Amino acid sequence: MKLGILGLPNVGKSTLFNSLTKAGAESANYPFCTIDPNVGVVAVPDERLKLLGDMYHSKKVTPAVIEFVDIAGLVKGASKGEGLGNQFLANIREVDALVHVVRCFEDTNVVHVEGTIDPLRDIETINLELIFADLEVLERRFSKVTKAARMDKSLAKEESMLIDLRKHLEEGKLAISFEVPDDDDLQKSFREYNLLTAKPVIFAANVAEDDLANDGADNAGVKAVREFAASNGSEVFVICAQIEQEIAELEDDEKAMFLEDLGLAESGLEKLIAASYKLLGLMSFLTAGEDETRAWTIKIGTKAPQAAGKIHTDFERGFIKAEVVNYKDLLEQGSLAAAREKGLVGMEGKDYVVKDGDVILFRFNV
Repeated sequence: MKLGILGLPNVGKSTLFNSLTKAGAESANYPFCTIDPNVGVVAVPDERLKLLGDMYHSKKVTPAVIEFVDIAGLVKGASKGEGLGNQFLANIREVDALVHVVRCFEDTNVVHVEGTIDPLRDIETINLELIFADLEVLERRFSKVTKAARMDKSLAKEESMLIDLRKHLEEGKLAISFEVPDDDDLQKSFREYNLLTAKPVIFAANVAEDDLANDGADNAGVKAVREFAASNGSEVFVICAQIEQEIAELEDDEKAMFLEDLGLAESGLEKLIAASYKLLGLMSFLTAGEDETRAWTIKIGTKAPQAAGKIHTDFERGFIKAEVVNYKDLLEQGSLAAAREKGLVGMEGKDYVVKDGDVILFRFNV
């Protein structure tokens, strides 16, 4: 999974990026990997892995990972080259979802680029920049399609859709709310445009420490963001980027105590992961053994052969059966053999829909 973190300057975006990547790397003992200065890969915390790894005495425990891309310098006019944002907009074309950090705190020591705190205005500013960037993509495509449509009448459908989509964006609406015609070719074309405003969004409402305990319930800015998100099918999580930075410096046991003192059940990273998995309809299945215990991220509703394909294409191509047991049952019984004796292991075929927490051993032949 790949998430792009964006927002106006001085909203806490880079603080959040730095703390999330560091916290995520340390909490799961996964080496923080810097691909570029603005890209970090972190492990998805999953206590099931440690328990299964201990049971199997696994040589290696491999968590699922999230790649974060920090989009720097996104300001008004970024789509036209203002600030640094334009050079990074291309970086988020390939992400699965956007994490939009919105400032919901007052601090006279941290100047807001617009001079005042107004989360909805800030959201609109960013959305407009993304819309402008998408319109440029559509204009280029429209030019190509219009020329080719003279020779290929089948492109007339796409030309018509482009006109409607362009109008939709020019009205200030996001591509994610555009109703793509029920046509396989047009659906494919729409996906290939890879529009920024067609991506799902998770809003990170960045608040002061005092607003954390009740999850921003008394913060007018957070309320406004939640209402906006609800009307746009987005997710929201409340964080204090400054606190996240402090948490990132702590060891695991200190971290738990620190969160408890603040009245928090989970860290910002855990909130973000939960929100992103929910928004994107994701879950994890597990594989376990002496060599390696590992988590694999798949879409909810994925069938056994396609889940096997996440491990290796040969597994999907030569799929025969999947030996499946729930991780809780496996841990309670202490071994796969004991779970089999109790009838807790199922031999599932091609139509089996994988469940979150399934521990699977795939049988295949190629």
